[in-house]
Amino acid sequence: MKRAPGRYGVLAGLVGLMMSCDSGQAPESDAAARGKVTYMNICIACHAADPSENGVLGPPIANASMELLEAKVIRGEYPKGYVPKRAGSTMPNYAYVEAQLPDLQAFLAEAKR
Repeated sequence: MKRAPGRYGVLAGLVGLMMSCDSGQAPESDAAARGKVTYMNICIACHAADPSENGVLGPPIANASMELLEAKVIRGEYPKGYVPKRAGSTMPNYAYVEAQLPDLQAFLAEAKR
């Protein structure tokens, strides 16, 4: 008799499904491939699976600069002089992903526009 997958099996299946979503072009570099994993595990909660599209809460972020990612993701603010695409500041602080920002930026730079 087959057992139903436990909650970790279901979670692993959902993560695999999310990672298989097409978010534009396939990453061309190792850094972009790692950045896609970060994006699909964290960012798509608010941003669209395709970073060039509007998300449920977040704006398109394809081609976001490292300056913007560091300011918004780590410090929860915008760089000086930056004009936000949407009003409000509902994005929480994600300082724990600081080490992955170069990879995330590589993925966003290669994302379809």
